[in-house]
Amino acid sequence: MLSFAVTAPATPTPPEEIAEALNHIGPLHGLSFEERLWLVNHGDEVAANAGDVLYEEGAPADHMVLILKGEIHVRRQHGGSMALFIGRAGQMTGILPFSRMKSYGGQGFAVSPVHALLIHRSLFPAMIEAIPSIVQRSVSVLLDRVREVTRIEQQAEKLAALGKLAANLAHELNNPASAAQRAAASVIEALQANRNNRFKLVKLALNADQIRAIEAWEQKVLTRTLPMPSAAPDPGALDYIAREESVRSWLGAIGCHEVWEIAPQLAEQGVKAADLDELRTVLSPTELCISLQFFARYLRSARAAETLVNSTARIFDLIGAVKDYSNMDRAPILEVDVPAGLDATLQMLRSRMDHIEIERDYQPNLPRISAYGGELNQVWTALIENALDALGEAIPSDRSSSVVHKQGLLRIACRLEVDMLLVEIWDTGPGIPPDLQERIFEPFFTTKAPGRGLGLGLDYAMRIVRKHRGHLSVRSEPGSTCFRVRLPLDQLQAY
Repeated sequence: MLSFAVTAPATPTPPEEIAEALNHIGPLHGLSFEERLWLVNHGDEVAANAGDVLYEEGAPADHMVLILKGEIHVRRQHGGSMALFIGRAGQMTGILPFSRMKSYGGQGFAVSPVHALLIHRSLFPAMIEAIPSIVQRSVSVLLDRVREVTRIEQQAEKLAALGKLAANLAHELNNPASAAQRAAASVIEALQANRNNRFKLVKLALNADQIRAIEAWEQKVLTRTLPMPSAAPDPGALDYIAREESVRSWLGAIGCHEVWEIAPQLAEQGVKAADLDELRTVLSPTELCISLQFFARYLRSARAAETLVNSTARIFDLIGAVKDYSNMDRAPILEVDVPAGLDATLQMLRSRMDHIEIERDYQPNLPRISAYGGELNQVWTALIENALDALGEAIPSDRSSSVVHKQGLLRIACRLEVDMLLVEIWDTGPGIPPDLQERIFEPFFTTKAPGRGLGLGLDYAMRIVRKHRGHLSVRSEPGSTCFRVRLPLDQLQAY
């Protein structure tokens, strides 16, 4: 019974011709004609058309496959659709002697017409006896296959991490970019409105005393510093509402038609009805309304310009964090500021931390260490992302309220410990079960749902830390999990 969903060709190929074709299989090159003929006589010749599914993920792996013609692709479906293996003419694949493979790791399908020879695993002892060199040939193929699959999985893990960072960065850039766009639109609108208003100001023909009085009044108002109004029902917001209502009533009483535009801007700057009374002594109602309208538009455009400055500064900060995180334009081995790398990583993942309390505990004046800065940042990313996954998503305690309580605590500590630099990453998640704590650093081991992780993050972090002659460990119990990274300070110790 073939595990391959294929059939024998309509016209069988002469055994001698297949034996000759087997000499083009790389791992079998150099076998005698009699040894190749043994494989042909004990194997099953099969054929498949382009697009045919040869086997499903998880199906029993019972055959060694010698690909004589065509190309086979294997894709993992349940762990996330990705290319796992590509088999071409001239390759020996499938289950091999001494392999612990039990089932196919992905779905295999033909991308072009396939012609192959299958050897059932039950024939392996007889095959080794008839062809002793098959042992060394099979082991060599197994080692190459392990290296290739590991490389592909690691690449997929890195791409997944890059995708997460890109999403986080896009989220972080979106807020200041949107604010800058709105502020620029507000500035343009205010400038255009004042351009139309300038003729009204000229037509007023204010005298020198009136101009000095307006300038003094505006300067007094501009030097006031008040907190920005908040949507929360705090005393500051209530004061703002009361000021706006009193200014609105005052302006309406003297016949201003632009109350909706003037009152909010003046109230936000702390102007009260008593302040307006001062101007009323030197300006007529018409002069007062036009002057205040011009001043309100100035306030709005000034605030918009300030928002533009702050938003673009935030964007530059994010770009700086990306450069610090990736160590762009720098040599591989650096004098690394570890706390700065931790902060850059937190910046990259900030969009996932809206409902998580962050606590930093860095010992002052920590020395720099010689290290591969970009690789260390990948360690911090893996450990912090694990902590964020453990803390989970925030859920508002009161669905009728916009207030979201903190979901947990993420604590980052960095300090000296004898001649080592110690980094601790704590979280208040549910913890790691004791029977799994010894396995979490194994490659491909993961407790996450299918498609959410390949189980290589902690393995890769461990290998980077060991590359730096450091040590990575974990201590966990319900409500408290801590990953500890110890790195040597001295460059001679590290390398």
